[in-house]
Amino acid sequence: MIPAMPATASTARARQASVTALRFGRVATMGALAALILFAGVWGSWGTAQHVMLDKGREQGTVRVTSCTGDICAGPFTPTSAGARARARVELAESVAVRKGQTYDVVLKPGTADAVRSGPAGILYAWLPLGGALLLAAVVVAGGMRLTRVAWVLGLSGVGLLTAAFAAVQ
Repeated sequence: MIPAMPATASTARARQASVTALRFGRVATMGALAALILFAGVWGSWGTAQHVMLDKGREQGTVRVTSCTGDICAGPFTPTSAGARARARVELAESVAVRKGQTYDVVLKPGTADAVRSGPAGILYAWLPLGGALLLAAVVVAGGMRLTRVAWVLGLSGVGLLTAAFAAVQ
């Protein structure tokens, strides 16, 4: 059996340098992953949110839901903004909390008959993908980066957004 050699100062420094490099690599990788998750959440939300939040110049009005099939509800559009025209049928896709017989404030996507809920409920619903991304990024930040306070802020922000959307859409 060969006796263990005592660690010298240069061996300890080399070991410390490799541990530091690995730690930096882990934090950088997990930080990039968390940023990618958050970017994907914003990207997924912006497709709908832009119509609701930047509604100036878009056709605004109300839809009285007369039929729902699958995940699409439809009904006649009554304009409330200048320049908007009445339509016999517009569609509300992904009909979360949309019920037949109810009337909803909507904004039409330009050049289509697709409607998006407007107002606080529409804004919060549009940002749901970001809420999920915040929750997922919180796990990555806590586990991969060991930044528990930042992870709590991200997670609680995600929970708050999802809860507010649930309460507003109902």
